Amino acid sequence: MAFYDGLFKTFGMSNWCGEKSSDAPMSMADLLAKSSGKEAEGEFFPFPSLDNLSESCSSIIQSRDVTKGIENGFLAAKPALKNVLDPITQPLSWMLDGALWLFASTPWFIMVPILVAISWFASKSKPVTIFVLISIMLLGLVDHYDVAMQTLSIIFVCTSISVMLGVPVGIAMSKSDRLQRSVVPILDLLQTLPTFVYLIPLIFLFSVTESKLYGIAIILYAIVPVIRLTDLGIRLVDKDVIEAANAFGMTSRQRLTGVELPLALPNIMAGINQTIMMSLAMVVIASLVSAPGLGVNVLRGIRNLELGVGIVAGIGIVLLAVILDRVSKAALSRVDMTHMKH
Repeated sequence: MAFYDGLFKTFGMSNWCGEKSSDAPMSMADLLAKSSGKEAEGEFFPFPSLDNLSESCSSIIQSRDVTKGIENGFLAAKPALKNVLDPITQPLSWMLDGALWLFASTPWFIMVPILVAISWFASKSKPVTIFVLISIMLLGLVDHYDVAMQTLSIIFVCTSISVMLGVPVGIAMSKSDRLQRSVVPILDLLQTLPTFVYLIPLIFLFSVTESKLYGIAIILYAIVPVIRLTDLGIRLVDKDVIEAANAFGMTSRQRLTGVELPLALPNIMAGINQTIMMSLAMVVIASLVSAPGLGVNVLRGIRNLELGVGIVAGIGIVLLAVILDRVSKAALSRVDMTHMKH
């Protein structure tokens, strides 16, 4: 006799519940108990979960029915979703594949000077530029140059797209309180979901061989900071400055491009810095779904218990993270100094 039998009888729900099905599937606890030759021990006062209530009333669905219903619903919607999302996201695959090809096919003696020049142009700092050069050479010495360039190409594409999409969304949020109230819960959801959860629906929608699978996951994970900080930066612009711009007869577009964005640039740059770091973090996890780069070696070290392979790849990721962080922060410092002078 199940614990909640009396409850349904008391409320006169026995007819609605119907007869107990003798061929109902066994719970995992019952199955394990049967295989071990013991009876499953019941709790004195079990929580009224769907499974426990279903034991007394067969009309109540079980937990497995909920998970199966979600899966069936997603699979039913999959063809329509795929027809809509495939054309929209296909350019992302082309961009990722193109960037991987470009970074891989460019000889190191051309790519390294280009990366060093970009570091100098962005930071205008000799220590940072020298550190970038030494780090890349160290990665090359341990034969990790190619995989490091793969990781860097993915970060370049995903960060660029995150910024191109995130900054306009942040600007729109700063101009509309209603839009901000609508978008903030979505950003909270994206920021609190475990990183592996991003991959589950994408694996069902796209083939593991498609680059956009991991590209979408990285962008969804990394786009949040640049949206939030763009919105915050524009909202923090001094109201007196806005009133002065209005007094000069500026249009809303002139005020945005000539006053608000320049003053909000330090916050936007801070958001870009965080987006770069989050892209790198997600690239490692995305190696589980065929993302190339240093994450593949980390995954190999875990799967095959190859300590040295995992540690060297991990150090390579740390070096890349420090390079990206130092260069972007040096660029942010330059923006701050320019902002203070003006």
